[in-house]
Amino acid sequence: MTDSSTTVRPDRRAELAAGLARVRARIADACAAAGRDRAEVTMIAVTKTYPASDVLALADLGVTDVGENRDQEAAGKAAEVAAAGATPRWHFIGRLQRNKARSVVRYADVVQSVDSVRLVRALDTAAAGRERPLTALVQVSIDGDPARGGAVPDSADPDVGLGPVAEAVAGAPGLRLAGLMAVAPLGWEPERAFARLAEVAAGFRTVHPGAVALSAGMSGDLETAIRYGATHVRVGSALLGMRPTLR
Repeated sequence: MTDSSTTVRPDRRAELAAGLARVRARIADACAAAGRDRAEVTMIAVTKTYPASDVLALADLGVTDVGENRDQEAAGKAAEVAAAGATPRWHFIGRLQRNKARSVVRYADVVQSVDSVRLVRALDTAAAGRERPLTALVQVSIDGDPARGGAVPDSADPDVGLGPVAEAVAGAPGLRLAGLMAVAPLGWEPERAFARLAEVAAGFRTVHPGAVALSAGMSGDLETAIRYGATHVRVGSALLGMRPTLR
């Protein structure tokens, strides 16, 4: 359960600072090994199950992007953080039900888990009153199994095919198509997963050349994701420590 307190304990701030330094060093080393500019990769701090105080501490330490995957938790946390005066960029990264679209667009700057035309329509409708379009990434199903979320490459399915979903986002006035997101499938080695994702992304950019964002890689596999072109890595446990037990 999220702690409603926004007071940052000095010992916790020190823990977060140490974790952040380690993750930043890993990202810098991975970029150097891949011959990439460090500025090309954005770290998203995945703060699910952690209190608003952790988000505030991370913001104070220079973290600009925060990820959440459950609207029920994220909405309240984002409100607490805003009330305390911090303005990180909020990424919604979890599977999103259409009936939650209206809530999510109130606080999220980016939705990374867009995986169906029906969800695109719900988000576009919900985003109608925003000052600027909602940034959207299309989630890719690397193994072609939509059961775990993700639009399916090389599929003409009118609702969950990658092409139809991307076209729907590109044509939605309330949304801005920024690129792709993926999670390595269970049982796949990161090398195999992100090599496949890089192939999909290369083809995707021939159709949508401005949509160059690629969100891939987490605490355990961010180096491999960066080698294969990730522009955003989603880091939780390596930054914040082991997650509290969900109740």
